[in-house]
Amino acid sequence: MERLKTLARWGGRGAEVILALILGALFVSFLIQIVFRYLLNLPLGWTVEFVSVAWLWGILFGYAFVVRESDVIRLDIIYAALPRWARRVLDVITGTICAGIFLWTLPQVWGYIDFMAIEKTSYMKIRFDYVFAIYVPFVLSVVIRCGISIWRGITGAGPAFDTPKTADTHDYD
Repeated sequence: MERLKTLARWGGRGAEVILALILGALFVSFLIQIVFRYLLNLPLGWTVEFVSVAWLWGILFGYAFVVRESDVIRLDIIYAALPRWARRVLDVITGTICAGIFLWTLPQVWGYIDFMAIEKTSYMKIRFDYVFAIYVPFVLSVVIRCGISIWRGITGAGPAFDTPKTADTHDYD
């Protein structure tokens, strides 16, 4: 079991490094675009394309492999005002609906990603199935997170999203 925990920590650190590299490359490409467009008056098309792909991958990869559940921003004003049993019921209902929608659409999404293998991006010539492939791990991570929320709601280990009532949780305190 200890080996599995060590492997999970290494995987988590590796995912953080990959995300940092994506964001760093995005930033450098953005700076290159600014220099070439506004200082040299030579706009580059590949930088705009790269920033778009890196942004997509950064957001979806980050949510799938790096962002912890406690770091997700939620609008929980009504949720936090409900009694514990009602929050548990909402966790089960919303988790089931969310997971169901993502699982229901997954075959169509997979078909679209597979179909997009015939197209490539304009400048960098990256196949679109590679560009959109990150969506599948994203969907699976959403479904797993919803499953955890459902389980916590059913077993009473939740609610999964319990906002602490301390001064550091609000900007105005």
